[in-house]
Amino acid sequence: MVEWLLDGLLVVALVVTAVAALCSRDLFRAVVVFIAFGVLMAVAWVRLHAPDIALAEAAIGAGLTGVLLLDAVSHLGSKRLRAQQQGDGRQ
Repeated sequence: MVEWLLDGLLVVALVVTAVAALCSRDLFRAVVVFIAFGVLMAVAWVRLHAPDIALAEAAIGAGLTGVLLLDAVSHLGSKRLRAQQQGDGRQ
């Protein structure tokens, strides 16, 4: 009974984080929610008795991809800030 409840909560959390990542207008928030989705997905793989896939999901899906996406968002933010500063200086 408790296992079914845990699995149900995990499914709901996965769906909510997936929708939140897709619908977020703030890129940083979307990446953070994506990382949370990857961690929850790793937990789901553990619940499905697939620890090898869970480890790969945690390392690649949440870890490496999350870091690369956060770096990309930071570069986008700095380019946007420079463009705004250049636009303000010309007027």
